[in-house]
Amino acid sequence: MNLATNYGPAAPIDRAIKVIREAHSKGVTFFDTAEVYGPYTSETIVGGALEAVRDEVKIATKFGFNLTSAGGLDSRPEHLKWMVDGSHKRLRTNRIDLLYQHRVDPMVPIEDVAGAVKDLIAEGKVLHFGLSEANADDPPGPFGATSHRVAD
Repeated sequence: MNLATNYGPAAPIDRAIKVIREAHSKGVTFFDTAEVYGPYTSETIVGGALEAVRDEVKIATKFGFNLTSAGGLDSRPEHLKWMVDGSHKRLRTNRIDLLYQHRVDPMVPIEDVAGAVKDLIAEGKVLHFGLSEANADDPPGPFGATSHRVAD
């Protein structure tokens, strides 16, 4: 994240790539990023740095933000699937080893999020699913604990 400017100025891309490649050469095999870091810059750096050694490493990325001027959270299934396609391009890979929700989106039931990720796993685009900053006290979403929607 720091290479892409979240806690200060971004590192020059060639230097950021060198740092990641040096880490790999010293035995690091797990790299974590997110669409929001930069935004998109961190995924681009990680993809460029690791493309040649992709089968030797695990790559995790996070989703869940609306990165347009509207801002806020967005874990709607259609947005999530669109985001994963973009992450594949930036990460220069056809799979994400660990995809996790960056923040719980109180407007989207977790069952809907998990169902969308399940579809991506079935398609081979994602291998594993996780949650970041989620806890047992988080609300179940706008549709209650069972998250059943009623058709209009």
